[in-house]
Amino acid sequence: MTVTDDQPSQRDIKLLRSALAPWTKLFKPRWFGLDNVPREGAVLLVGNHSVLAFVDMPVMFLELERKTGRFPRGLADRLHFGIPGWRDLLTRMGAVEGTRDACREMLAAGEAVLVYPGGAREVAKRKNEKYQLIWKQRTGFARMAIEAGCPIVPFAAVGAEDSLDVVVDADSALYTPVKKIVERFGGRWDAAWPIVRGIGPTPLPRPQTLYFAFGEAIETAGFTDDDHDVRVVRDRTKHAVEELIQTLLEQQAADRTG
Repeated sequence: MTVTDDQPSQRDIKLLRSALAPWTKLFKPRWFGLDNVPREGAVLLVGNHSVLAFVDMPVMFLELERKTGRFPRGLADRLHFGIPGWRDLLTRMGAVEGTRDACREMLAAGEAVLVYPGGAREVAKRKNEKYQLIWKQRTGFARMAIEAGCPIVPFAAVGAEDSLDVVVDADSALYTPVKKIVERFGGRWDAAWPIVRGIGPTPLPRPQTLYFAFGEAIETAGFTDDDHDVRVVRDRTKHAVEELIQTLLEQQAADRTG
């Protein structure tokens, strides 16, 4: 079996939609630019990860499926696949380990592939990293899009990081004893989840309107796998995502004062 065989079933999508219906009503998502997502053919959807990711990501996947007929295939950090049960759920919903081979195979099959270049580190936000991209110098997604000759559609999500406050992050001295143990056994401390607070002292997220925006496609035709070209595509995508985040933050501010 190949990764292109691991499509989520319509039954599973319906079950997920039913389970998240109350969540969607509570967070009242708003959508911008969904027409920029092609209805067929290979495409790479690239955007920002919210802290802990669970508040907004499932909502976005379901809306993409409802509006475009395509349930995107997420490239997930390999850390997820080391957790029994959780990895099975991710696989059931179409996620695959984020390797270049897997990405290459899905794009060759004409799928919509969703990538968070910030990966697990961007999920593990520090206190001062609200709505920041933490992509470091990663260029893999740009190289894959150029190789496949497919467009990149940048996207942004805002709202989830207003529903949770980071109380203790991985840089805190309170975590030092745990950090030493994790690193001693070869674990990745940079991806350690923060302790968050939502409603009162609990980790339940405060209801906030979720905002999603999809930008105009960034075409990769004419670019080569030369390092300079790859960086150009990466930087254009990063800039587009940052602009979309800023636009959504402005929309959020206008809605709150309007």
